[in-house]
Order: sequence, then C-alpha cells, then structure tokens
Amino acid sequence: MAEENLSEDQLLELIDKDRLPKHVAIIMDGNGRWAELRGLPRIAGHREGIRSVQELVETSMELGIQTLTIYAFSLENWARPAEEIGELMSLLKIYLKKELPTLMKHGIRFRTIGRAHLLPESVRMQIAETEAATRENNRMTLVIALSYGGRSEIVDAVRKVVVERDRTGLSAESIDEKTFSGFLDTAGLADPDLMIRTSGESRISNFLLWQLAYTELYFTKTLWPDFRRRNFLQALLDYQRRERRFGLVLEPSPTQRKVGQG
Repeated sequence: MAEENLSEDQLLELIDKDRLPKHVAIIMDGNGRWAELRGLPRIAGHREGIRSVQELVETSMELGIQTLTIYAFSLENWARPAEEIGELMSLLKIYLKKELPTLMKHGIRFRTIGRAHLLPESVRMQIAETEAATRENNRMTLVIALSYGGRSEIVDAVRKVVVERDRTGLSAESIDEKTFSGFLDTAGLADPDLMIRTSGESRISNFLLWQLAYTELYFTKTLWPDFRRRNFLQALLDYQRRERRFGLVLEPSPTQRKVGQG
C-alpha cells in the first residue's frame, strides 16, 4: 500500500525509532503563498504556520528527536514591508509567551540563533525570559533561527576567533573544524541529520551553511501551513530509507555478499 494512503498510526508503525534523526532542521516556506491562494492577508498564513510548528514540536517530542531547529526569520526578511515585519514580531512574542508553560511541562529547552541584537527590544526581552526559564530543561531543544543568515553566522564566528586570539593568544594551528564549530551560534548542538524544506523550492537559502555539510535534504511541494504530523512522518520514513555514508565506503552486509557470490 502506498504511504500516502496510510493512516498516521500506520505510518508511525513503519518508523524505526532506533534510526530517527537526532536533529531535524526545517525551512518553513510557503506561509504567504498559502494565504494568497485563499485570498487572505499574508499574516494569516503565518498564523496558520504556527499551528504546524506546534504540531511538529509535539511530534518530535513524542518520538524522542533531540533537537528541532526552525528557520523563522532570515536577515533577508528585514527587507519585507514594515507592517508585515511588525506583525511577525508580534506573533513571535505571543507564541513564546503562550508556549512557555508547554515548554516547561514537557522539559523542552528553548534557544535562538542569529543576530538577535537587530530584533525589537520587546522581542529580545521575551526571548531572554523564555531562554532563562527553560535553560535547565533537557528532554528536547527547540531552536528558532531569527534574524539569521548562514554566511553572517560564519563571519561572526571568525570575528569571535580573532577576539579570542587577541585575548588568549589562540594559535592558528590549534583551530580545527571542532574548534571553529564552538564559535558558531549552534555551539553545543549536533549538526542536523535531516533538513526539510517546504513549498517546492529546492535550495537551502543561506541556512546553516556550515552545519548542513552531511545532512540529508528533503524537499516537498507542501506549503508550510499544510505540513503537519502526517507529512513529518513521511519525511522521517524517507530519511530512514537512505544510507548515510559521510564520504565513506561501507562494507556490504552478509546478505549483500551472498547475493554477489551467486
């Protein structure tokens, strides 16, 4: 039976819980188009998109996925109309305030990545409050990329390296990939195993450029507000069908060897 005809419970039964990605990153694309197709203002698509975020956070928690990173607002998004930006910032504050009890109840740690100093002060204050309240939670980490760009993150990391060199005498020879990763916004987090992008675009749009080096990419035409638990389970099943090699040549299984000898 084709997966699209299966129920959510049937899809869930197919998932191997021992082979789930530890870290899933998502580019939430298509909110505006979802609204336009329905003759609604763009902000309506963003509001509906929050429902998808809530559903995927809940599903990730249930499955035991350790980290969920969502691309909510890029540096390039600052070029959008001021009215839309204001509405998005208001939605963000409302979401964080409303969801804090849920984050605490389920042991979810909240953190952000990106140039937060560019955000309105009221948003920064709400972010700081949420991060502080959830700091000791350890069941799952929810990361929201705000005022974020992959290239700017790398530039900012290089600046931190230079400052550290001047402060401690850090030598060029001592800097390797692991060391450099510690200067990125995502320091302390494992790189994503799976990156999902909705709405039909097949690019990563300046998202986690360093961290996605060996990440499995999944693109779907589904617009973000329509991407719910069922779609997420399908993406996870697709991920589990892939063979992750990380540049290595894997030894064939005993079954594969026997077939080759036939």
